[in-house]
Amino acid sequence: MKFEVSLEAANWYKKEMDVKQGDYVQYYVQLYGGIPTAHPNYSLGMSIGKEGDIAVKDVVEGITFYFNKNNSWFLNEFDMKVVVEGEELAFVFHEK
Repeated sequence: MKFEVSLEAANWYKKEMDVKQGDYVQYYVQLYGGIPTAHPNYSLGMSIGKEGDIAVKDVVEGITFYFNKNNSWFLNEFDMKVVVEGEELAFVFHEK
C-alpha cells in the first residue's frame, strides 16, 4: 500500500483550507458522494484532525495526511497519490 501527497497538494491544502504545520488531514471511505475513486460505489471524504489509529500516512510540509486503521483497506489493491491538476486537487489511483 503506497500513499503519497505531492508538495503541490500539501501547499494547496495550506492555501485553500488553511491547514498548518502540525495539522492532520484524514481521508476516509464513504459510500457514494465525495471524491471519486478506483473502487466502484465508494468515494473519499476528508476531514481535518486526528481520529483513530493511523495505519498509513505521508508527512509533507509538516502536515500529516493519513488513513486510519478502519479505512486502510481502501489502499490494499491500489496505490494513491494526491496531486494538483490545474488549480484543483486530483486523486490518482494505480492498481498494484
